[in-house]
Amino acid sequence: MRRILFVRVAALVGLALLAGCGPAKKSVFPPTITFQEVTAKPGGTWHVTLRVRNNSYGGMSFDRFQGTLQVGQLPGVLLDANIAQDIPAFAADVTQVDLLPTPEMSRALAELAAKGSSGGLAYDIRGQITATPEKETKPSTYPVHGKSWLSPVPGIPDTYRSP
Repeated sequence: MRRILFVRVAALVGLALLAGCGPAKKSVFPPTITFQEVTAKPGGTWHVTLRVRNNSYGGMSFDRFQGTLQVGQLPGVLLDANIAQDIPAFAADVTQVDLLPTPEMSRALAELAAKGSSGGLAYDIRGQITATPEKETKPSTYPVHGKSWLSPVPGIPDTYRSP
């Protein structure tokens, strides 16, 4: 009787140990996107440096961001960025994209420049980012939302940064 009980207990312990042997799945959380810097170029184009932050416990391979940018209360413009970067867990990296703002957005940035470093202009980025989490083969799409403000960089004309 004791032998049968011992075999059953040993089998249960063995199954419990085997259940814990599977690969640990790392938690994946949606990334965030914000502006790091905006430079107003001659001709009206904005050269934007986007900061992509991986909020997951594992590295991710980021492909593309598609969404909208809204400055202040003005209507938004499309923002499409090819990221093509691997970003480790809880780290961030930058990617650059040029965009053509509306005339109202350009005026708002010019008004901000006139205020100097004491001014601030709110912005809102919303959209979707495509990325492949570490140890996965299929890319996934994550909703992203970044909200902050821009302020002029002292001594560098037509350049604005986000905190």
